Amino acid sequence: MLHLAQVVKKGALSNADLRLLAYQKAEEIWAVVLEEDALLSTTLPCPGEGALVLVELADTREILQVQESTHWVLALIQAYLTTGITPEFLQKEAERAEQWRQSLTLQSQELSRRALEIEARREQIEALEEKIKQEKQELELMAVQLKTTVQKDS
Repeated sequence: MLHLAQVVKKGALSNADLRLLAYQKAEEIWAVVLEEDALLSTTLPCPGEGALVLVELADTREILQVQESTHWVLALIQAYLTTGITPEFLQKEAERAEQWRQSLTLQSQELSRRALEIEARREQIEALEEKIKQEKQELELMAVQLKTTVQKDS
Protein backbone atom coordinates (compact mmCIF):
# COMPACT_ATOMS: atom_id res chain seq x y z
CA MET A 1 0.00 0.00 0.00
CA LEU A 2 1.34 3.42 -0.91
CA HIS A 3 1.90 5.96 1.88
CA LEU A 4 3.08 9.54 2.03
CA ALA A 5 5.64 9.91 4.81
CA GLN A 6 8.04 12.44 6.25
CA VAL A 7 11.62 11.67 7.15
CA VAL A 8 11.74 12.65 10.84
CA LYS A 9 15.14 11.42 11.87
CA LYS A 10 18.05 10.35 9.81
CA GLY A 11 20.72 8.68 11.86
CA ALA A 12 24.07 7.21 11.08
CA LEU A 13 24.44 4.12 8.94
CA SER A 14 21.62 5.22 6.60
CA ASN A 15 18.91 4.44 9.17
CA ALA A 16 15.90 6.72 8.95
CA ASP A 17 12.61 7.02 10.79
CA LEU A 18 9.55 7.77 8.70
CA ARG A 19 6.30 9.29 10.02
CA LEU A 20 3.34 8.08 7.95
CA LEU A 21 1.12 11.02 7.01
CA ALA A 22 -1.40 9.61 4.52
CA TYR A 23 -2.20 6.44 2.62
CA GLN A 24 -3.74 5.65 -0.74
CA LYS A 25 -7.20 4.08 -0.44
CA ALA A 26 -7.91 3.95 -4.18
CA GLU A 27 -6.36 5.34 -7.34
CA GLU A 28 -7.28 8.97 -6.69
CA ILE A 29 -8.37 8.73 -3.05
CA TRP A 30 -6.09 9.30 -0.09
CA ALA A 31 -6.77 9.36 3.64
CA VAL A 32 -4.85 10.95 6.48
CA VAL A 33 -3.14 8.56 8.87
CA LEU A 34 -4.76 9.14 12.26
CA GLU A 35 -2.16 7.33 14.34
CA GLU A 36 0.00 9.85 16.19
CA ASP A 37 3.00 7.55 16.42
CA ALA A 38 2.93 6.03 12.95
CA LEU A 39 6.70 5.73 12.77
CA LEU A 40 8.66 3.20 10.77
CA SER A 41 12.39 2.63 10.63
CA THR A 42 14.19 1.82 7.43
CA THR A 43 17.67 1.18 6.18
CA LEU A 44 16.65 2.04 2.62
CA PRO A 45 18.15 5.22 1.18
CA CYS A 46 16.11 8.30 2.14
CA PRO A 47 16.50 12.02 1.50
CA GLY A 48 17.32 14.38 4.37
CA GLU A 49 15.30 15.01 7.49
CA GLY A 50 11.94 16.74 6.88
CA ALA A 51 11.66 15.50 3.29
CA LEU A 52 8.43 13.98 2.03
CA VAL A 53 8.69 10.51 0.52
CA LEU A 54 6.39 7.89 -0.97
CA VAL A 55 6.65 4.59 0.87
CA GLU A 56 5.38 1.30 -0.48
CA LEU A 57 4.39 -0.99 2.41
CA ALA A 58 3.58 -4.68 2.34
CA ASP A 59 0.53 -5.95 4.24
CA THR A 60 2.92 -6.84 7.05
CA ARG A 61 3.99 -3.15 7.23
CA GLU A 62 7.39 -4.10 5.84
CA ILE A 63 8.88 -1.26 3.80
CA LEU A 64 9.26 -2.40 0.22
CA GLN A 65 10.36 0.84 -1.40
CA VAL A 66 11.07 4.48 -0.52
CA GLN A 67 11.15 7.15 -3.22
CA GLU A 68 11.25 10.91 -3.31
CA SER A 69 7.82 12.48 -3.70
CA THR A 70 8.85 15.51 -5.75
CA HIS A 71 7.54 14.11 -9.04
CA TRP A 72 4.31 13.00 -7.36
CA VAL A 73 3.71 16.41 -5.74
CA LEU A 74 4.41 18.18 -9.04
CA ALA A 75 1.98 15.85 -10.82
CA LEU A 76 -0.69 16.76 -8.22
CA ILE A 77 -0.03 20.44 -8.76
CA GLN A 78 -0.21 20.01 -12.52
CA ALA A 79 -3.39 17.91 -12.38
CA TYR A 80 -5.36 19.86 -9.82
CA LEU A 81 -3.97 23.21 -8.86
CA THR A 82 -3.17 24.62 -12.30
CA THR A 83 -6.75 24.07 -13.45
CA GLY A 84 -8.25 26.13 -10.64
CA ILE A 85 -9.42 23.24 -8.51
CA THR A 86 -9.27 24.81 -5.06
CA PRO A 87 -10.79 23.66 -1.78
CA GLU A 88 -13.47 26.34 -2.24
CA PHE A 89 -14.21 25.07 -5.75
CA LEU A 90 -14.48 21.51 -4.48
CA GLN A 91 -16.75 22.64 -1.64
CA LYS A 92 -19.03 24.45 -4.10
CA GLU A 93 -19.11 21.40 -6.35
CA ALA A 94 -19.94 19.19 -3.38
CA GLU A 95 -22.78 21.56 -2.44
CA ARG A 96 -24.06 21.53 -6.03
CA ALA A 97 -23.93 17.76 -6.10
CA GLU A 98 -25.86 17.62 -2.81
CA GLN A 99 -28.48 20.02 -4.23
CA TRP A 100 -28.81 17.83 -7.34
CA ARG A 101 -29.13 14.75 -5.14
CA GLN A 102 -31.87 16.40 -3.08
CA SER A 103 -33.63 17.59 -6.23
CA LEU A 104 -33.49 14.10 -7.73
CA THR A 105 -34.79 12.64 -4.48
CA LEU A 106 -37.75 15.05 -4.54
CA GLN A 107 -38.41 14.27 -8.19
CA SER A 108 -38.25 10.55 -7.46
CA GLN A 109 -40.69 10.95 -4.57
CA GLU A 110 -43.04 12.97 -6.79
CA LEU A 111 -42.89 10.32 -9.50
CA SER A 112 -43.59 7.60 -6.94
CA ARG A 113 -46.56 9.57 -5.62
CA ARG A 114 -47.90 10.03 -9.16
CA ALA A 115 -47.41 6.34 -9.92
CA LEU A 116 -49.42 5.46 -6.80
CA GLU A 117 -52.18 7.90 -7.84
CA ILE A 118 -52.28 6.42 -11.34
CA GLU A 119 -52.45 2.91 -9.91
CA ALA A 120 -55.32 3.93 -7.60
CA ARG A 121 -57.18 5.54 -10.52
CA ARG A 122 -56.59 2.45 -12.66
CA GLU A 123 -58.09 0.29 -9.92
CA GLN A 124 -61.08 2.66 -9.69
CA ILE A 125 -61.57 2.47 -13.46
CA GLU A 126 -61.37 -1.33 -13.38
CA ALA A 127 -63.95 -1.39 -10.57
CA LEU A 128 -66.25 0.93 -12.54
CA GLU A 129 -65.80 -1.19 -15.68
CA GLU A 130 -66.73 -4.30 -13.68
CA LYS A 131 -69.76 -2.50 -12.22
CA ILE A 132 -70.86 -1.34 -15.68
CA LYS A 133 -70.40 -4.87 -17.02
CA GLN A 134 -72.60 -6.28 -14.23
CA GLU A 135 -75.25 -3.59 -14.78
CA LYS A 136 -75.21 -4.30 -18.51
CA GLN A 137 -75.77 -7.99 -17.82
CA GLU A 138 -78.60 -7.13 -15.43
CA LEU A 139 -80.18 -4.82 -18.04
CA GLU A 140 -79.86 -7.49 -20.72
CA LEU A 141 -81.49 -10.01 -18.38
CA MET A 142 -84.27 -7.53 -17.59
CA ALA A 143 -84.73 -6.88 -21.32
CA VAL A 144 -85.06 -10.62 -21.97
CA GLN A 145 -87.54 -10.95 -19.09
CA LEU A 146 -89.53 -7.97 -20.34
CA LYS A 147 -89.56 -9.34 -23.84
CA THR A 148 -90.73 -12.73 -22.52
CA THR A 149 -93.46 -11.04 -20.44
CA VAL A 150 -94.66 -8.97 -23.42
CA GLN A 151 -94.76 -12.06 -25.64
CA LYS A 152 -96.81 -13.96 -23.04
CA ASP A 153 -99.28 -11.11 -22.72
CA SER A 154 -99.79 -10.84 -26.42
